[in-house]
Amino acid sequence: MQAAFHKLAGRAGVFAGATAIALAAAPIAAQAQSYPESDDPIRMTIHDWTGQYLTTHIMGSVLEEMGYTVEYVQADYLAQFAGLESGDLHVAMEIWETTGKDALEASLETGDTVELGETGMRAIEEWWYPAYVKEECPGLPDWKALNDCVEVFAAPETHPNGRYLGGPVTWGGKDDERVEALGLDYEVVHAGTDAALFAELQSAIQRKEPILAWVYTPHWAPIKFEGEWVEFPKYTAECYEDPSWGVNPDMAYDCGKPRGWIKAVGWAGGEEKWPAAYQAIRNFDITNQQMGEMIGKVDLDGVPSGTVIDQWMQANRDTWQGWVPAE
Repeated sequence: MQAAFHKLAGRAGVFAGATAIALAAAPIAAQAQSYPESDDPIRMTIHDWTGQYLTTHIMGSVLEEMGYTVEYVQADYLAQFAGLESGDLHVAMEIWETTGKDALEASLETGDTVELGETGMRAIEEWWYPAYVKEECPGLPDWKALNDCVEVFAAPETHPNGRYLGGPVTWGGKDDERVEALGLDYEVVHAGTDAALFAELQSAIQRKEPILAWVYTPHWAPIKFEGEWVEFPKYTAECYEDPSWGVNPDMAYDCGKPRGWIKAVGWAGGEEKWPAAYQAIRNFDITNQQMGEMIGKVDLDGVPSGTVIDQWMQANRDTWQGWVPAE
């Protein structure tokens, strides 16, 4: 979830101005429609990775083109559900099946939130290593090879155990539980931020050093670098819920992370308050490749996020106008 996020927050104003200039010349026909149904702002959550920032601001700019007022609110990825359920927050654009499935399902059961559909992106978040590491650990990607290669991945702070560089603790993911359940001789070292995670990954790859780290897609890393995800026992719901399932009969989480959808979710009250906006969000659709390329422009090329969003909006006008519901 993406490097250089710390550069983004100050760019919201740049984006707003640039987009207003670029799009004012050819506004959509939203002003003639029956929306916005309310002048109250739609509060969209922002998290600590570049892709989610881009996704949210693309959708937010479409809502603004429809005449809605949008506010962006920094929020914790998992803790945000309390705000969505209370109506203090309104829309979260990226809940990943890999790490947010349980939290989403629990929230939907309250009746205070509603699913706003899949975003088109497909999620993988798993242990990853560069391709050159297989020379020293040829049993990979089979997870059983990890304990045979502890010395390959060991670090001074974890020796004699191997080191796995996990994501920030707030991302969830059950990596600490997975290590224990599978009997892996590894220590999970959580990166403090998305930026720190991918800065260390890049540095290790530049030096051709072994590294085992949390890598996910959509993101630029699996596009830019050749590597593989570790193949753990395939995820099932029983693996997380039933300790007797799987290779360890006494512990849950003895499998890999789930893979699959990335969904948007909203405060249930928004269905009545902003129905056209919610329908537009349900129509949102972007591919992993598109998002990975945009993230790379920001994180690797240093292009301001507002510029990247503005360029996408101009180049894909037919796409996002297709998300806007007819009256």
